[in-house]
Amino acid sequence: MKIENIKDVNEFFRVVDSCKGKVELVTGEGDRLNLRSKLSQYVSLANVFSDGNVRELEIVAYEPEDIKKLIDYMMQNGK
Repeated sequence: MKIENIKDVNEFFRVVDSCKGKVELVTGEGDRLNLRSKLSQYVSLANVFSDGNVRELEIVAYEPEDIKKLIDYMMQNGK
């Protein structure tokens, strides 16, 4: 799924941290980083979130309740 216009990185990671299953960031090269890993979160912060505003991310979540959490986040974030 694509997530757009992330303005609050801390809130985004709070939602990711609350997920039960694996949540992965798909890089432009097709690599997958486990976003529930703090190390991967720091790498993501350094590379993807460097300007403080993220226009678009591709993430993969495997658990239905996690997908719902992320969709709810996108709906609230878009307001």
